[in-house]
Amino acid sequence: MKIIFSGTPDFAIPALQMLIDSEHELCAVYTQPDRPSGRGRKLTPSPIKKLALEAGIPVFQPETLKTEEDIEQLTSLNADLMIVVAYGLLLPQAVLHAPKYGCINIHGSLLPRWRGAAPIHRAIMAGDEKTGVTIMQVIKKLDAGDMLHKEECPIKGTNTSSDLHDKLAELGAIGLQKVLAQMELGALNAEKQDESLVTYASKVEKNEALLDWNLSAAELDRKIRGLNGWPVAQTFFHGKILRIWRAAISKSEDRLAVGTVRQQDKRMSVGTGDGIIDLLEIQLPGRKRIDIQAFLNSHDVDGIRLG
Repeated sequence: MKIIFSGTPDFAIPALQMLIDSEHELCAVYTQPDRPSGRGRKLTPSPIKKLALEAGIPVFQPETLKTEEDIEQLTSLNADLMIVVAYGLLLPQAVLHAPKYGCINIHGSLLPRWRGAAPIHRAIMAGDEKTGVTIMQVIKKLDAGDMLHKEECPIKGTNTSSDLHDKLAELGAIGLQKVLAQMELGALNAEKQDESLVTYASKVEKNEALLDWNLSAAELDRKIRGLNGWPVAQTFFHGKILRIWRAAISKSEDRLAVGTVRQQDKRMSVGTGDGIIDLLEIQLPGRKRIDIQAFLNSHDVDGIRLG
């Protein structure tokens, strides 16, 4: 098939690489315009642009796909299919109908659960036992198209958004390969989403990073894992922001006042609204991430209060 691929971040890389390695014809890649990045605010191409250029695929970077010129350009490619993976632009109706078989999307959840911007984060923070990816038809309504295929993945008690992101990106490529094969055989079995089961994964905001120690240890553990990557959970330590990358629910049945630290046996335990949580990997301002034993070698924290 003649395919247009549209995507921007790392999450889209496995799917694009699969297509590059396949027998399909990639006629174009659409990605977000280069954005300022780093201390020097230098214009930086997206991960997808880098990969596409290395593979010799034409790259288009419109600010919007709403102008007549942009729509005519895309339509002139005469593609059979457009694949969308975390592209970051809304597709107008004219674009959705331009390819012969329309547009399909790889979404990082088991739809209809967790439509929206942050499905991986929200699934972990909500305590879901499983997640996955859904390959679906793209329509104008957000993540509401017919489902073409799903790949499931258990959420383990140690999973963070960072590692689950990478796992789902790979599953997305696997699922996409299956859908393309079914599409060529005319064997797709589209399934409508049950609107009564819809939940929304709102965008993660930076102000969600501050931990409330009145929550239970289980809730805090899920939040820390869910925010691992960005914006990273944080608390106040002697008036400075302490970022918490990893933690674990303590097996101790002792009671400890909310937000109070106990330093014992090279562990940094914190009292919560229900139970105790052990901090495992932290980061002070301007410093690198370190494990808690290294931190305790140079800090006496017993009895202090966080937050």
